[in-house]
Amino acid sequence: MGPFSFRRRARRPGRAGWGAALALLLSLASHGAHAIPAFARQTGASCADCHAGSYGPALTPYGMRFKLGGYTDTDGKGTKIPLSLQLVETHVAPAKGRGTTDLTEGDLFIGGRLTENVGGIVKVQAVHTGHNTYNTQLSSVDVRYVAKELTFAGKSALVGVTVNNSPGFQDPIGAFPGFSGISQGGRTGTLLNPSAPNALNNHVIGASLYTVYDKVWYAEAGTYRSLSQEGQDKLGFSPGSDPGHLSNTGYFRLAYMKDMRKQFFSAGVVALTTKRRLPRAAPTDELNDYGYDLTYQYLGNREHILQASYVNIYEHRHFGSRPANPLEPGTLAPAHGSARDEIMSATYTFRQTYGITVSHLRGTGSDDPARYSPVLPDPDATTNFFTIFWAPFGKDDAWITKGNLKLAATWFRTLRLNGRSSNIFGAPPGVQPLNAKDINGFVVTASLAF
Repeated sequence: MGPFSFRRRARRPGRAGWGAALALLLSLASHGAHAIPAFARQTGASCADCHAGSYGPALTPYGMRFKLGGYTDTDGKGTKIPLSLQLVETHVAPAKGRGTTDLTEGDLFIGGRLTENVGGIVKVQAVHTGHNTYNTQLSSVDVRYVAKELTFAGKSALVGVTVNNSPGFQDPIGAFPGFSGISQGGRTGTLLNPSAPNALNNHVIGASLYTVYDKVWYAEAGTYRSLSQEGQDKLGFSPGSDPGHLSNTGYFRLAYMKDMRKQFFSAGVVALTTKRRLPRAAPTDELNDYGYDLTYQYLGNREHILQASYVNIYEHRHFGSRPANPLEPGTLAPAHGSARDEIMSATYTFRQTYGITVSHLRGTGSDDPARYSPVLPDPDATTNFFTIFWAPFGKDDAWITKGNLKLAATWFRTLRLNGRSSNIFGAPPGVQPLNAKDINGFVVTASLAF
């Protein structure tokens, strides 16, 4: 990080502040969809068997088992084309500023079974970057080898290996931001938050060994390394999103999962630790994440479905350098810091067609003007979002069972940003302040998968 030479002064909104506010809104608007029709064609099941809302991303216990089994289950009726396409049209209407309507994403999914024990999913996305231009990127990757129908100490066991590029995406429960598509944007975030600056997702490659014992205990351990900057560039990512050089990276996950047919419950812990140099010539920072998650699903007869989850991830940071504090001349930035992501979310789905999701997201952490920005030194942010959606297809009794459409409308409500609800950029007297509610907005999306 470069030196700062200016004196302490009243902070005022600038491009950096508005840019961060817009980034917050757009990062929250990023909803991953993982219900690809290629899986439905391969298994003969409908999209609604794996996803409560029939378009994803939240998995039912059946969907979790399909994922843990390496995406290899089939209907035994020959080879199916393992390709799916998705188009996403988005209208953004912020409380202040100009609204936009764009074809924001075009995705190609390659997914399914290679052999009885090998399968996976790979997503290539073309993301709208403005001015009718698109950037093609290699997004989510999860390729697995699975040994099934094992027994140990008289109990059933499944053992697999996953190679993936996004820590958390490979998790079967799917509560982490990397899978759920619900994450807090802002100036900081934990390693498992894909909306954090210089996030790991899609910029690393890793492998882990996992097992499911007695159908209820899930354990996973693995490691990741960052891709070279040249490699990230070839995969479509800008140099500014580089997560840095990672070493001694470890991922650990343990969860208890109980499928009671009409209900599902899970409780788990996760840890992710690494040493990072960002930029790559910088001193090494030590980052350690510790988190836990709770998930409950009421599935009933699929007429009324309720899904609720809570995730809490704490990250401790030990910095390898101490830059000068730009707001306090003669002082240095702290040697230690922290970040925390909390996400509470609940979704009610009627007949796997109509649904509403309510989420509360809270990000907190150490105030650090040297490492973030003198304009946005406080990482504290609180946001709600409310989504209603309609997914008419992808069910056994639907007109189309192996394709889907999802119309969704989301209201983003920002309660706090930069640690405050009013005058969030510290505008001086005489300058119109920007309040947290001024970056509220509506986002309407139309997603089509086939």
